[in-house]
Amino acid sequence: MPLPARPSASPAVAKLTPASLADSAYTELKRDIFEFRMLPGDRFSESEIAARLGMSRTPVRDALSRLLREGFLEVQLRSGWMVKTIDFEQFEHLYDLRLVLETTAVRRLCVVLASQPRREGPLAGLGTLEALWLVPPPGAAQRVDLPDLDEQFHSTLVRVAGNPEMARVHGEVTDRIRMLRRLDFSSDMRCQRTCEEHAAILQAIMECRGDDAVALVRSHIDASKAQVRQISLHKLWAARRATRQSD
Repeated sequence: MPLPARPSASPAVAKLTPASLADSAYTELKRDIFEFRMLPGDRFSESEIAARLGMSRTPVRDALSRLLREGFLEVQLRSGWMVKTIDFEQFEHLYDLRLVLETTAVRRLCVVLASQPRREGPLAGLGTLEALWLVPPPGAAQRVDLPDLDEQFHSTLVRVAGNPEMARVHGEVTDRIRMLRRLDFSSDMRCQRTCEEHAAILQAIMECRGDDAVALVRSHIDASKAQVRQISLHKLWAARRATRQSD
């Protein structure tokens, strides 16, 4: 599939610093991936991206490396870069594993808090979550970095539960579902619902209501999984249909 066209660089773009150029390239490429203008499986080179964006290869390489770390791209020996393919069966399995890890963690966390009301050591991390999520509107829903804050919320809950091996595995799962999971933040309604659900989960944990916390986490993750799958399938179908019509 040909890479989506971009206008030539403006004089304003040409004056940006290398770091700003890398940020600009990163934002443009991630938007193309999220909007399925660059489809899963598409291959390309640094030179092609640099020419399309009107930049040198250095900031483009920085942007691609960042997208690689975040799980959106793969690097192919002898064939350049590739947008990571979507394996929906694997996606389901990883979400199921995430559900097991997070429900186990929040139940354990409620038990720990009931016996250790003073939040010291790792438990102090809950204070950061309270300050962000248990606030009046608009709160985190208006933050442009909401996907990052969402990851932080869930990873913190698992980490402060006190099982480092569980936290390690959860981190690996998070890395592998990041590309699709972030599609859950493509609508204002889902952003607001995410914040409301996070607040409810956190409140249940603070009050040591283990069964409620587990039920809320389960509902939250199931809703996210369903939304992400629906958006992914729809966008992928629409993008492939548009590509066939343009050929």
